[in-house]
Amino acid sequence: MSVRKLKPITPGQRFKVVNGFDAITADKPEKSLLAPLKRSGGRNSQGKMTIRHRGGGHKRRYRISDFKRDKQDVTAEVKSIQYDPNRTAFIALVEYKDGEKRYIIAQNGLQVGQKVSSGEKAAPEIGNALPLSKIPLGTIISCIELRPGQGAIMARSAGTFAQLMAREGKYATIKLPSGETRLVLANCLGTIGAVSNSDQQLIVSGKAGRSRWLGRRPRTRPVAMNPVDHPMGGGEGRASGGHPRSKNGIPAKGFRTRSKTKDTNRYILERRKK
Repeated sequence: MSVRKLKPITPGQRFKVVNGFDAITADKPEKSLLAPLKRSGGRNSQGKMTIRHRGGGHKRRYRISDFKRDKQDVTAEVKSIQYDPNRTAFIALVEYKDGEKRYIIAQNGLQVGQKVSSGEKAAPEIGNALPLSKIPLGTIISCIELRPGQGAIMARSAGTFAQLMAREGKYATIKLPSGETRLVLANCLGTIGAVSNSDQQLIVSGKAGRSRWLGRRPRTRPVAMNPVDHPMGGGEGRASGGHPRSKNGIPAKGFRTRSKTKDTNRYILERRKK
């Protein structure tokens, strides 16, 4: 895995850093696992803009990914590692013994030709999905379920990983990418290894146009707005805007918004660091 810095032959390329895509082995997706992806442009069913700074961007097709890893005790061979425009991580095309093909999130170090499996009997090797009760303590894991059978929802983005810290009774203690330490049911699945494409954090767009390709429209600074539009707007001259806060008045910079009476608070042993 590597990144490339481009020569400044145009203004847009002067600061651009692109992914080398060394890990990618195929450039055409598996047709049977593609689905159409409708874009909302940030509008709801009434056509009202509910999310700002969304719209446009290159047309994409969704890659149907297997987050549940519910085909247990059947080995699959990694056929290729592919780019996915819908997420930062790379995806792996795997083919099971019975001929079924699926996409899974590729872990760092996953190779073409490697065998992967899921279930209690799987070995704790990269790419295999096991219940947290069967994973050795201290192991680096990713793509973790929060409820058994729900499918992976934690530590899925490029380069992220969690660590299995302890087990007690029916719960396992996990240190999440945010720094939060939390209890998760030990029969939830987790995948061995960190998520691929850790170079994602080094990439520099280089120009505004690349944000537009990704479907991100320009964002207006709150201090440049009027008081009617934002709490930080208005003032004579170039006012500082006062205390940083969001459009609906909630303070930014570390203000705690989680409910004190939320039922799942008891599973969080240590909050994330600011």
